[in-house]
Parts: sequence; structure tokens; C-alpha cells
Amino acid sequence: MRVSLARVPFPMPRCFATIAVFLATLLVMPPAGAAAQVARSAAEVPAPVVIGPVTASASPGDPSRDYPFFASTRDLAKLGYVEQEFFLQGTANRYSTPPAQTGSIISEDHSYKTRLIVRRPASSARFNGKVVVEWLNVTNGHDQEQTWYEIDEHLLSAGYAWVGVSAQRVGVNYLRTWNPARYGTLDVGQRDKSGTETITDDALSYDIMSQAAQALRAPTRISPLGRLKPQVIIATGHSQSASRLSTYVNSIQPLSRAFDAFALEGSLANPIRVDLTVPVWKVLSEYDVEALEGRVRRPDEGLFRSWEVAGTSHNTRRALDARVPLQRRDIGTAQEDSLDCTEPIGTTVPFHHVMAAGLERLVRWVTHGTPMPSAPPLVFASGPPGQLARDRFGMALGGIRLSQVAVPIATSNGTNSGPGTCDRWGFTVPFDDAKLAALYPRHGGYVSRVAKVTGQNRRAGFILPGDAARTISEAARSPIGTN
Repeated sequence: MRVSLARVPFPMPRCFATIAVFLATLLVMPPAGAAAQVARSAAEVPAPVVIGPVTASASPGDPSRDYPFFASTRDLAKLGYVEQEFFLQGTANRYSTPPAQTGSIISEDHSYKTRLIVRRPASSARFNGKVVVEWLNVTNGHDQEQTWYEIDEHLLSAGYAWVGVSAQRVGVNYLRTWNPARYGTLDVGQRDKSGTETITDDALSYDIMSQAAQALRAPTRISPLGRLKPQVIIATGHSQSASRLSTYVNSIQPLSRAFDAFALEGSLANPIRVDLTVPVWKVLSEYDVEALEGRVRRPDEGLFRSWEVAGTSHNTRRALDARVPLQRRDIGTAQEDSLDCTEPIGTTVPFHHVMAAGLERLVRWVTHGTPMPSAPPLVFASGPPGQLARDRFGMALGGIRLSQVAVPIATSNGTNSGPGTCDRWGFTVPFDDAKLAALYPRHGGYVSRVAKVTGQNRRAGFILPGDAARTISEAARSPIGTN
């Protein structure tokens, strides 16, 4: 297989925990310089065939289903964006993926055909040069994005392009049945003449991601980004997708060099290798840390950073509000409709504010060589292993503490209770009037406290200036302390 190297800058580390780590890092990092370019003796990732944009004869929700699955409900045209779907086909390798080590090719030349969903600025003037490539999540039995749900407003306002990749069998096979006329030729399981899948372990998903990046960075006949020329390509994924991407980081990225950085959201106890060659950022809810990620914590060093956000859940209310209408429109029902959790599902602490700020810091790391700041970790209690320490309001201690946690008007907990997947949804329960009056007897005092905490988080790099201003404005408009 041919493999390509993205030309990206890497900063020299400022300090290391041990001499061993220092020496190991020197072996994989080029000389210092914010705009340093690297070149290695590696061939290119094969360029896949891009087909499209695939036309849609019907509007989203039409019974014919001749439109992209989970097409956005946003008026993208009004925002200067277009949404297009493309098919991607080529041949992929199967790899070994030893834990936290570089993989090797097991077998070659397995044919595949899948799809990309692209949301991009309509004009080059609107494009900031950055592309977020999301490994679409298939936990619910079909493709769905998550990073887009969380930070679509920021991506749109800042001029990013976003690309969703159908990399796994569950998602592609669902598409085949959802609309056979549109998606019936898609196949990531290398079907034989009888239509039986001969590859049933998502082994081709890694090369599909690499070749999707190649189609964006060095298109041949058809460019999924139109006339846009990407400067930075960042891979992201949530939960199950973040776990797959963690394996990609450890075993495939050293071979493909396809991505400039990785943003792993809500990963599931996946250790990341030390000798990274591109920045890797984990952004975790308190549920993620308490349930799984606390077991594989490692120090921020070299090209690795991990941010843990207090008061947040694996699935957020924001994602719920974005996803459920699409499920009802395209599937007829939403999985969350049947949940019977103890508390209303989803925390309202704005996890997306931290995600947006972290993305900008990650981009700056790639483009200017300025490392992301480290964040304080959440605090574990001295009791049963895995339980977080909590304050008198039931809030987790430590971590990134947005004003909704540091100056609370509700209890937000990353873990809910009840059947099925209730635990990962968390909850937010508002304080009653008596508690609010006791905590914040004066409106000005409440607003001042919110402004102070928000300013600290802005200066630390955990919230963007625009989101900080909105947070303070919301506190000023609230009735807290006015009674």
C-alpha cells in the first residue's frame, strides 16, 4: 500500500516528566519552529474515486427518501454553506492493531464503496482553511454525527468545512436498507457474488478514513470540497467512534500520516501512545472519566492533552435536541423517546463551549506550534474506586468548571439512573427558589461571580470570547437575585 505524510508543524516540547520521555519524543519530533515543515520518505495514500455530488430528487422527510440520510435541518444556504453527499470507492487494506503500537498490513486490495456527507462554505472567501472530518457514530444502529450536533454553530460561524464519513458496516448496511435505490451499491464488507459479506469486523474502516482525508487534501477528478483548498484536516469522533479513532491514532496514523490532529470526544478507556507525531486531544465529560477514562489517565506531555469537564454527561441535552428531530423524520422514532430515566435526561452545562475553545487551541497547535493548555483533572473520592468527589450541591470537584458549575443554579450530574442507557445521559435539576435566594440574595452579586469565573476560563483558554460574553449576558438577563 502507498502511504502519505501530511506536512504539518510540530512544536518542540517545553518539559518532560522523565529523560526517557524526552529522548523518545526527540526521536519523533523535528526541529523547533512554528511553521516548520516536515518531509519523510513515505508514498501517498491511494486516492479513492469520488462520485458526486449525488443528486437528491426530494426534500428531507419525503417518503421517497431520495435525499441524504440525516440531512441537516439548518438553513445552511442562508449561512453561506452547502450540504452535499458523495460516494467514495477504492481498495483498502486490513491491519493488525496492537495496543498503543503501530500496526501492519494483514491483507491488501479489498474493494469498498461508501459515502461522505459534506457541509462546507459555498465560497473560498468564507472558508477558514480548516476541515473537521467526523467518524460517524453507529451505536444506535445507523450513522449519526455528534461533534456536528455539539459545535455546529461554531463551525458555521468560523468558516470550517465539516465532513462525515460512513466508515463502518452497521451504518452502511442501514443505509442500504433505508433507501436501496440511493445506497444499495454501498459496501464496506466486500460482498461476494451471493451478496454475503466476507469481511465482518470493520477492518476496512481505517483505510476508508485515510482515503477520505486524501480525497480532501489531494483530490483527483472530483473534489468533495469544490474549489476549497484545506490547510488543516482534523479527525474527530464521539464515544464508539472515538474508540475507533484511538486505535487509528495508535496503529494507523504512523503509517498513513493522513490527519494533522485528532479530537477524541468521550472516548471509552482507550490508552494513547506516548510517541505521537501529531497533536491528540481528549475532551471528556465527568461521566466518561468516572465510568471508564479514569482507568487510563496519563499526564499531559508532548503532543497529548486531556480536558475533563465537570457537570457534563456523555450525551448532552444539546445533542438530544439536535438528534431527535432527525431520527423522527428519517426513521420514524427516536431511541430516546422510550427512555424512562429517574431524572430528565441530559445535562445543560455547555460542554460545547469547551469543545469549541479546544478546537481553536488544537488548530493553533497545528498551525503555530503553540501547545494547548493543560486543564485540572476531576477529583476522585477516597471511597469506592471510580467515584468522583462531589461538593454540597452534588457537583463533581475539579476539572474545567464553567460558571454553571462554579456558580450553580442547578445540580448537574454526569450520571443518571434508570434502565438502558440512562446512566450516560446525566441530568440537570434546578434549585428551588428558597435555595436560590439563600445563595444569591442580590442580582449584581450573582452576575459578578459569573463574570469572574467566566473571565478566568476565557483567559485559561477553556471558553471562547463570544461564548464568554453570552454567558455573562445570560446571567445579567436572568431573574436570579431580583426577588
